Amino acid sequence: MSGSGHHRNGELQARVNALLALAEERGIVTRAQIDERIEALGSSVSPLNGALMVVRSWNDPAYRDRLLYDAGAAATELGIAGGGYSSDIHLHAVANTAEVHNVVVCTLCSCYPLAWLGPPPAWYKSEAYRSRVVRDPRGVLAEFGTVLPDDVEVRVWDASAEARYLVVPRPPEGVEQLSEDEQLDLVTRDCLIGVAVPRVPVH
Repeated sequence: MSGSGHHRNGELQARVNALLALAEERGIVTRAQIDERIEALGSSVSPLNGALMVVRSWNDPAYRDRLLYDAGAAATELGIAGGGYSSDIHLHAVANTAEVHNVVVCTLCSCYPLAWLGPPPAWYKSEAYRSRVVRDPRGVLAEFGTVLPDDVEVRVWDASAEARYLVVPRPPEGVEQLSEDEQLDLVTRDCLIGVAVPRVPVH
């Protein structure tokens, strides 16, 4: 990191510390409460949340219908909270099929379903991904190792301040022979964003 980067980070941290001190002084919140909230958030946001929803949809067609109709309600059904998001932010599930492959981006900034996918990867927030996946989604997917047949339509979903998206990948061949825990291992964060697809390991 450059010296200017360190300087900017130092200024930002100083501002955060000043705001925290002011909040404590006015009795709004304590540092202990903030630390507790950060710890709780860190333990509750994970790609496992999205994977649980996907695997349930693979094994329960009725749940899949509910997930695609109202993903937020389907998440709540499994006890997966919204990570403190306001009611104005809606989670949408988009399902991959034999004819359509979905991929998620936020072209303006880096809006991302943190509560359901865990912390965003650095590449998701990069300008390169945000601009290129819209112009050349097949090329970007190929760089992740996801090469799609020419007759598969690629749909790019642009997240916003009001909408977050979760990709429901197709169950891979042979998945029915695996336990639920083994199925969960197949559904990675990248699968939930749409740049990868789950695959059953060959033994």
